[in-house]
Amino acid sequence: MNRSLTNESVSAVPSVPRELLDALQRSCSPVVIAHVVPDADALGSMLATALAMACEHCRPTVSLPQGSLSQKLAFMVEMACAQVATPAHFADADAFIVLDTAKKDRCNVGPDLRQTNWSAGRPILNIDHHQTNTRFGTVNWIEPHAASTCELVYHLLRTAALPISPTMASLLYAGIQTDTLGCSLPTTTSSSLRAAADLVELGADVGDLGERICRSQRKSEFDLLRIVYDNTRVVCDGQVAYSSASYDEIHEAGCTAADIDDQINVPRSLDGVRLAMLLTEGRKGKTRINFRSSGVVTVTDLAAEFGGGGHAQASGAILDCGLREAIDRVIPRAVEHVKKFAR
Repeated sequence: MNRSLTNESVSAVPSVPRELLDALQRSCSPVVIAHVVPDADALGSMLATALAMACEHCRPTVSLPQGSLSQKLAFMVEMACAQVATPAHFADADAFIVLDTAKKDRCNVGPDLRQTNWSAGRPILNIDHHQTNTRFGTVNWIEPHAASTCELVYHLLRTAALPISPTMASLLYAGIQTDTLGCSLPTTTSSSLRAAADLVELGADVGDLGERICRSQRKSEFDLLRIVYDNTRVVCDGQVAYSSASYDEIHEAGCTAADIDDQINVPRSLDGVRLAMLLTEGRKGKTRINFRSSGVVTVTDLAAEFGGGGHAQASGAILDCGLREAIDRVIPRAVEHVKKFAR
């Protein structure tokens, strides 16, 4: 739940369920999974969990289907040196640890496995901070007040008395940094800041992470960002801003659907905007919508109208249509939606 609706600080340290700790301890060959098009919070929580569990009696693997990793965040996988799961690992897994994923059908297992019952009755350990999580796990630890799933994994490792290496600290710090936009969003709590500070003491390389995440754009990413700036439009007396990128624009820039995420901050950054959207056709006939809002405006209900979900002020959805049709469908609804919130 986004805290921007009140002035109260939600700073309590999340309590890790005993059944989750017991289930993790029993697992010997888990596959660790995050959501499709994983961002830094998804990758950081997934990779740090896998590294923490690796020992003589446990051999975790991580699910990273081909084409699901952005250019910008590939360094996180290289940093972790984690073993990527194969179909054989899925078949032999004794548990699935799913992080930062609100619905089972959003798990990043690849198109072939997604069409099957890939868990086949085995335990799913569901760890997440999305308020729209459907609690699809055998064990569910859902903390909507947490600013990031990496923050939850930090508390999980502390509670389980598992050591946090400098690499793990960097991975977890990256998730906290990005999901709070550098601790600038109202979701940031004192608990988030304390976790981040502890991770720095444990060896998180803040300078290197800032360089890689914030100041190392490839030309392809820069070209895509220029398209997003060019395509930004403002409606509803400046209260609603949106931008878009077509399939051809994305691929001509040298990017893929996996590279779409932070560009939502372009329309979001305009003064006076209460609701921002980014509509992108990363795959032909599939349009992804990123919703962001500020102040009293929330977007979970709006995202739900299009089959999506997420947080109160940061949600998403995917439409089975091209970009032009998606714009025609979504923008009028967004304008009507924002009008429901008095200034």
